[in-house]
Amino acid sequence: MWVSCAELPEWHRGRRDRANDWLVAQEPVRGRHTSHKGASMDPVLLDRPHPGVTRVTLNRPSKLNAIDSEMVQTLHEALDEIAVDHECRTIVLTGAGRGFCAGLNLTGYGLAPHTEDLGHVRQQLGVQKHIQSLIPHFRRTPQPIIAAVNGPAAGGGFAMVLGSDLRIAASTARFNAAFVRIGISACDIGTSWLLPRLVGVARAQELMLTGRIIDAQEALRIGLVTEVVPDDALMEAAFAKADEIQRNSPFGIEMTKETMWTALEVPAHAAMDIENRQQIVTSMALDSAEARQAFLEKRPPRFTNQ
Repeated sequence: MWVSCAELPEWHRGRRDRANDWLVAQEPVRGRHTSHKGASMDPVLLDRPHPGVTRVTLNRPSKLNAIDSEMVQTLHEALDEIAVDHECRTIVLTGAGRGFCAGLNLTGYGLAPHTEDLGHVRQQLGVQKHIQSLIPHFRRTPQPIIAAVNGPAAGGGFAMVLGSDLRIAASTARFNAAFVRIGISACDIGTSWLLPRLVGVARAQELMLTGRIIDAQEALRIGLVTEVVPDDALMEAAFAKADEIQRNSPFGIEMTKETMWTALEVPAHAAMDIENRQQIVTSMALDSAEARQAFLEKRPPRFTNQ
């Protein structure tokens, strides 16, 4: 289960030049979420603050973005919406207010959808599966997800950071596998699979067994995040990384994300078989020919997602 906000320690308190492209980038995605600044009561906000980027903001700032059933379900719906939005090239995941995600109040999650008429045990299992399903959904979303960690990420928030494709931290970011601190296993929501692959087995075991808090600099040193920036530079750093990704073709990036995750689960020969087929498929796309021509002509490529 996800850690209660009440259980957390004290640290959680307190390029395009055309004008038309700029205007499009400022519009809320499909008009469903109307503000990034927290005026909306939606538990998840979507906006387009930068060309090619959809920002997904966990939006319960008064609760340090503690997660409940409504937030998880809304996040699933948002990812489904983004997956078929071909204008979106990358996703930036962050939290409103002073934290990324403090996890869940243990008594405040609510029921998973379609479990209202089930018994207690099945309802609790439904809750567990509902939370856990976010990580596979992150993985199958075709656009890379950049976690822009703007403060504490504990329990389920920590798991969402691990399940993202890239991780950038503000200097005030903090991380811990908090489940073990409240009398249950730290191996939850994919943490036991993801964390060792990011930081190595020995470090992951120590972090999961102790549940201790690490700061942004330690997260950088052990490879959990790739960059630490001042708090007020976090979004620009995330957008800069998105720009780097977007210099490559949409199909090439989608296939890279799909295969790099699959390769973590299969033997080396199987991974190379997948790579071989991926290379042939991507080489047939029109954007692949455009990328090669742009390289030869020493100019930026003009991708059409074809």
